Amino acid sequence: MVLSIGTIVSHKLIGVTSFPIDIKVIYTNLLIFIAVIFLFSIASSAESPSYSFLVTLTIYGASLVGFWLLVKKAFANPQAKGTEGYFYTEKKLSIAALLFFAMLLFFGDIKYYLTFLSLNGLFPFLTNVGGLLLFFSYLGLIWSGSHNSYAAAFGRQHSAASLVLSNFRFNLAIVLPWITLSLMYDVLALIPSPHLGQALDSLWGDFFFLGLFLVLVLLFFPPLVKGLWNCSDIGEGPLKEHLTKFCRRQNFEATLCVWPLYEGRVITAAVLGMLPGLRYIMLTPALLQNLNMGELEAVVTHEIGHVKYRHLLLYVLLIGGFSLTAGLLAEPLLYLSLSMDWLFSLIARELISAETAIMLVGGLPLLILLLLYFRFVFGYFIRNFERQADLYVFKVLGSGRQLVSAFEKIVLTSGQRADKPNWHHFGIGERIAQIEMCEEDPSLVTRQDRKIRLSLAVYLVALVTAALLINRVPADQLARDYEGKYIETVLVPKLHGTGNEASKYRLLGDLFFSRGLEDKSLTAYSKALQLNPIDPELLNNFAWLLLTSSDGSLRNPRRALILARSAAELSPVPHVLDTLATAFWANGYIEEAVETERQALEKDSNQAPFYRLQLERFQNEQYRSSTEFIN
Repeated sequence: MVLSIGTIVSHKLIGVTSFPIDIKVIYTNLLIFIAVIFLFSIASSAESPSYSFLVTLTIYGASLVGFWLLVKKAFANPQAKGTEGYFYTEKKLSIAALLFFAMLLFFGDIKYYLTFLSLNGLFPFLTNVGGLLLFFSYLGLIWSGSHNSYAAAFGRQHSAASLVLSNFRFNLAIVLPWITLSLMYDVLALIPSPHLGQALDSLWGDFFFLGLFLVLVLLFFPPLVKGLWNCSDIGEGPLKEHLTKFCRRQNFEATLCVWPLYEGRVITAAVLGMLPGLRYIMLTPALLQNLNMGELEAVVTHEIGHVKYRHLLLYVLLIGGFSLTAGLLAEPLLYLSLSMDWLFSLIARELISAETAIMLVGGLPLLILLLLYFRFVFGYFIRNFERQADLYVFKVLGSGRQLVSAFEKIVLTSGQRADKPNWHHFGIGERIAQIEMCEEDPSLVTRQDRKIRLSLAVYLVALVTAALLINRVPADQLARDYEGKYIETVLVPKLHGTGNEASKYRLLGDLFFSRGLEDKSLTAYSKALQLNPIDPELLNNFAWLLLTSSDGSLRNPRRALILARSAAELSPVPHVLDTLATAFWANGYIEEAVETERQALEKDSNQAPFYRLQLERFQNEQYRSSTEFIN
């Protein structure tokens, strides 16, 4: 196998719809975890580490010490003792934790050592979980160092350990869908079927996982999140009886829960789940204590509106739509970015490594696109869904006065400004103004419904158009152009005047091979082999050409086996072992092929899906001169 470049994008997260909320931390953490998952997915793992495990562990330990000092300094500020100051400090430190995590990830060998968690490539999701726990270690320092400020802001003293555990449970609900889907992907990948593997990595596979994500959101996550957030059913009494009857009059069923968020002092509510029996309306104690029955009915009506308008389902589709588009866009965007001349100039002058360049130009544009999408596109829909849920009170109660009264109490008791800007909700002042306008002109309620339907239609058209356009981009040709340009502009010039003619001919052979000029590649490899018969990369690439050439007349499995054996003796790295295994298979030595491919799998868990497909091919197919390969 000739090494090439690839990238995988998979981000599956869950959102929770909520009533006027004074806890931006949910949305802030959602974006931060999206960034963490994305950065970990694009980070490469070297075949051999630059630092020993002890040195890497020392670097990680030093980063924890430095971050802990930053946490102590931040929470020593008296402003962190108040509610707003506490949330602001926690947000700043969470962003700092993301930066510490990124530096450790890209300038150390931490991912190389985390790959050992994958059990020889059987469960790559364990490596991903390891990366997530690595980030949680920084968050744990924030929560541990905040316990005094937390006590001052929310009126209850926790031990550092209990506060860490409480926050971990709260944030686990955000990443739980991604962890579950990653596990399911690995389990399905273990099924010995090359067709299944190809299907999972295709667009249809993305649709399958989007559907699976939807099933998980509907059936399993609501009760899990309820438990993680320590929600309990509202006790029997007049309040529960009244609100239950109110819900039934709206043909709506849900379990009413007390949500002890931030010691119950945050005034908010949320609905979780869409199916009766697996649906919960969560009300914080502060909300129950400060609102009268009419205002509580308005709040519950708002949450019912989210369900009636299927907002949770639409959130899933909005997240899935971006995931599908990003998956299609990842490879073309990578190679388009890599075609820039200034980038090759930096690589040629050794101002940046090729691996770092690939990571930056392939990953950062997608990360920026992702954050912009959630900030503006997703933010646009979530704001308008909230407004639509606000206006649902007119359809149920006939008026929005009770909801306005609830908003005014929230402003009064929480101390937040009515005109305070908010990217994921309209400001409370804006929401009050909109309800008052609807009191004067009820047609605005139906206009809001039409606005959302039109917005969703435009979104779907844009999504389908983008997918069709991206699918027309010749990614394979862009990849060949990049690889050829890299060899021509970066590698070959380095050899001029060095007298290393063998390396020059090998690189020219790679260049011709990458561009499909296989006859010229054969000539260049032959010349290089005469000059240097002990270059393992030359032997490997020459063998791969003789095994996989699209021109059957150039194939020579017997000679390829000789070359591949020599390459493996000199350098038994995973991609060389894969070439040798393919050569064994091509010559009918099936047992040797399987054993050698397993060795490659054990050495490189990052390429585990490919190596497992190879094993399946060796055991179930026969090599022919027409057998197709990806070069």
